[in-house]
Amino acid sequence: MEFQQNLLNYISEALITTNETISIAESVTSGLFQLAFSQMPNAGMFYKGGITAYNIAQKVKLLNVDYDEASLCDCVSEKIAETMALNVAKLFETDWSIAVTGYANPIRNSTYRIFSYYSFAYKGEIILSKKLELHPKTQALGAQEYYTEFILGCFKSEINKVLVLNNH
Repeated sequence: MEFQQNLLNYISEALITTNETISIAESVTSGLFQLAFSQMPNAGMFYKGGITAYNIAQKVKLLNVDYDEASLCDCVSEKIAETMALNVAKLFETDWSIAVTGYANPIRNSTYRIFSYYSFAYKGEIILSKKLELHPKTQALGAQEYYTEFILGCFKSEINKVLVLNNH
């Protein structure tokens, strides 16, 4: 996969300039966010790491997701994404975190739809949570790549908001 280099450069520069760090919790994207951050210039200065927790057991064990709640929604909901974001930031002790959970294949549990929930946490608070839905005929890898690029673009916007607020 090839990422938009200008997007990676922007995120890298913003995090270095603000002297802030980031961590990732992902499932549906299976490591693509971690790959994207590893491709950023000087990643070691701000990217502390991530977790790919693909099933409920690992999300419960590593990210403190509530088992009963996760069981009800197949571990795919806005609240699950928020919990993942908050807890990966605690685990890696980062200012920022991104979490994503969802479906890349239309299966019965997803009512044959392809969608994900993603959340951004900043300094212990959720600052954005959204649902992203794709066409049900989207191929799995295409869905994973789209989620990654789209959410990185949204992350760039959130960094901009914080930079603007902190400079005024």
